[in-house]
Amino acid sequence: MAKEGMTQDEEVVLAEETDHIRVITLNQPRKLNVISSRVVYLLAEYLERWEKDDKAQLVIIKGAGRAFSAGGDLKMFYDGKKSKDSCLEVVYRMYWLCYHIHTYKKVQVALVNGISMGGGASLMVPMKFSVVTEKTVFATPEASIGFHTDCGFSYMLSHLPGRLGEYLALTGARLNGKELVAAGLATHFVSSEKLPELEKHLMSLKSGEENAVRSAIDKFAIEVQLDEESVMNKKAVIDECFSKETVADIIKSLECEASKDGNGWIGPVLKGLKRSSPTGLKMTLRSIREGRNQKLSECLRKEFRLTMNTLRMAISEDVYEGIRATTIDKDNSPKWDPPTLDKAEDDKIDLVFQPFQDDLELQIPEKEECRWSGKFESTPYPAMQATNGTS
Repeated sequence: MAKEGMTQDEEVVLAEETDHIRVITLNQPRKLNVISSRVVYLLAEYLERWEKDDKAQLVIIKGAGRAFSAGGDLKMFYDGKKSKDSCLEVVYRMYWLCYHIHTYKKVQVALVNGISMGGGASLMVPMKFSVVTEKTVFATPEASIGFHTDCGFSYMLSHLPGRLGEYLALTGARLNGKELVAAGLATHFVSSEKLPELEKHLMSLKSGEENAVRSAIDKFAIEVQLDEESVMNKKAVIDECFSKETVADIIKSLECEASKDGNGWIGPVLKGLKRSSPTGLKMTLRSIREGRNQKLSECLRKEFRLTMNTLRMAISEDVYEGIRATTIDKDNSPKWDPPTLDKAEDDKIDLVFQPFQDDLELQIPEKEECRWSGKFESTPYPAMQATNGTS
């Protein structure tokens, strides 16, 4: 399925079919396997084909190089500022894909040996089995650049124990492989040097049945022992501080706790929060809190609205300023507007959560017999883009 004029080695997603096993390799190692529009298109195409293929029983996904996936292509979003809704199609297709990954009918295994961040982690966490190593690094850092926790993570993080979800979403804190298993965001920890052997063993299985796959992975898995300084051992403080009603109250609570013995880890957390986009923090906290009482489909529809309203600069240009400061100019000196939490007014935040008209919402199929319906091309958006002269 290589794109015309492109060799297989250059294709952004490689697909392999061997007997009853299907393998996806994210194949942009020099770009840390970022998620571009073509990546999303190919993933959806392969996953739909294989779910409908009775011969396919097991799907394995991995990343080439030192990353699993660093998430969305930020430069693509930044460049898209110049023309209205230039990223609409990839955003729609990605969230639609996220729903189908969560509800996939075949057994999926993610082999995650490296960076797995933001939207990239949405190809890891929902899988039936997600295998991580000592080289795995996870984070959802979107709030810090004026965005929100997306790709289904307002659902996944909000359902973690206690207030760990608020902590991860607001701070963008990194978790290692052991911490991911302890948090319930991954299923197995395997030494990186054993990962090729595990993959080979999975490829040799006579069946892709769930219990057979679990038993195969269990043979290689190591029982997780958290480091003493792990943030997973700070649960009491996290639950106390991140249960507060507002971002400002969370920061005040952290400031109170920071002076207590053994809480030196809070200093960098506070510094990060105070450097983050006030608009991004407020959007993210509300989205996570709402996610606790929403179904997956409701979370994805909400995230689609938030993303499009953010990219359309409905209330702020912070996402573009955040990308500029971290990725384009790399000066790490963003100028947020509004600049402080008290200036990021709640009624403005309300605007980005407002529903779209029904036919412009993310179309998630409600009936099993139509579960692969609702694709971008079946919505009014392509015609609207043609009229507006965008693509």
